[in-house]
Amino acid sequence: MSRILLAILACALLALASPARAQAPLFATTKIDGTDNVYLFRYGGYQAMFVVTSDGVIATDPIGYLRPQAVKTYIDEIRKVTSAPIRYVVYSHHHFDHIAGGKPFKDLGATFVAHERAKQHLLEVNNPDVVLPDLTVDDAGGRLTLGDTILDLIYVGRNHSDNMLLMRLPKQRLVFSVDYVPIESVMFRDMPDSWPVEWEDSLNRTLALDWDRMLTGHPYRGRLGTKQDVQNLLGYLHDVSAAAKTAADAGKCPDAAMKEIKLDKYKSWLSYDEYLPGNIQRYCYYWSRGY
Repeated sequence: MSRILLAILACALLALASPARAQAPLFATTKIDGTDNVYLFRYGGYQAMFVVTSDGVIATDPIGYLRPQAVKTYIDEIRKVTSAPIRYVVYSHHHFDHIAGGKPFKDLGATFVAHERAKQHLLEVNNPDVVLPDLTVDDAGGRLTLGDTILDLIYVGRNHSDNMLLMRLPKQRLVFSVDYVPIESVMFRDMPDSWPVEWEDSLNRTLALDWDRMLTGHPYRGRLGTKQDVQNLLGYLHDVSAAAKTAADAGKCPDAAMKEIKLDKYKSWLSYDEYLPGNIQRYCYYWSRGY
């Protein structure tokens, strides 16, 4: 074998062994440290929590939008942990990318739970790939008790949607949040379907609750969140809002503001370059148009 061919082969083997080229597995199930019954299931860029109790399983968002294999895998992963019945599936909010595809859970006898406005939205749209909730809670929230486990369903106000439920396991001092508390990550595009100032209030209400660690509906930095992450996000929204208001007062909203405003202290956050202009636009609409 020639030296040139050997060199090419050596480079190829080195590239295959390189961590930078290593692909994350399509899915993973992680038991949460410090607990004996809380798990985080990830499929692609989406995550859901499930809790194994003495009387069955509480699962959350099916995360099966346009990918039924994700739901099958989700159930298979639960079955690797326990053969206990899946009693409940709790929707975080009504957006299909998190809650579509739940029929296999329904076929196993699970009861679906959501905020009452989530059910209203789903009835209006009538998507056949989304299971309608069997039980709903209102703005006062609710609580599921299954076996030895309590799961609080907490409505913290309008943010990324008008029906978001924060789920809290008081004994484990854990919460599960979806979409409205990204970790070191800029909000999605122009923050569609959102109430920006009320979103800030939601973060304050989340901070006021009793918890230590936060599981999230997307991997973000590949770690659990903390109250400091929520505080940092609140600071980001305050800074975006203040910059947009200044631009609105100067008649620069939205186009000039979207080009000129830079918040470099957040430059290391995920999606900063991609989504910051849209976030500026959303606050520009609030301060220059009143909505």
